[in-house]
Amino acid sequence: MSTYEKNQEAIEKVRDLIKDIDVAMLTTISSDGLVSRPMSTQEVEFDGDLWFMTQKDKSVYRELLENKNVNLAYVDKSYVSVRGEAELIEDKAKLKELWSPMYEKFFGVSSDDPSLVLIKVKAETAEYWEAGNRMKLVKNMFKKLTGKENDESDLNKTVELN
Repeated sequence: MSTYEKNQEAIEKVRDLIKDIDVAMLTTISSDGLVSRPMSTQEVEFDGDLWFMTQKDKSVYRELLENKNVNLAYVDKSYVSVRGEAELIEDKAKLKELWSPMYEKFFGVSSDDPSLVLIKVKAETAEYWEAGNRMKLVKNMFKKLTGKENDESDLNKTVELN
């Protein structure tokens, strides 16, 4: 399997795991250390990039100006942690494409407001734990905690996305 095919397979796996999860915890690096906050993932099919929206007067904006390294945590039936690099994008056409009437209430401004900015996260790696079978999850965690099994078993996987 080529590197391209492996990347596409990894992207499809992450896409399947996060497709129905609306909110991710976005972790940035501030002068005081790590900061995590919930962010609504924009409804764009995952292709290696994840999109979010914020305003220029928010701490997340200032933190990303200083350090673009981020982590995203998605939790539902599975757990997905995505590491990547964020880019602040001022693209009014893309913003309008992603805009929803609920954002007007949340941000308190219209889609034309100059304070709005997009955050595009280029995913580099993802680590995921498939927890669909609760009994399997408990069994594997017990083995890890008791030291009876030293390998990663099939509970935890890490994939390169680029």
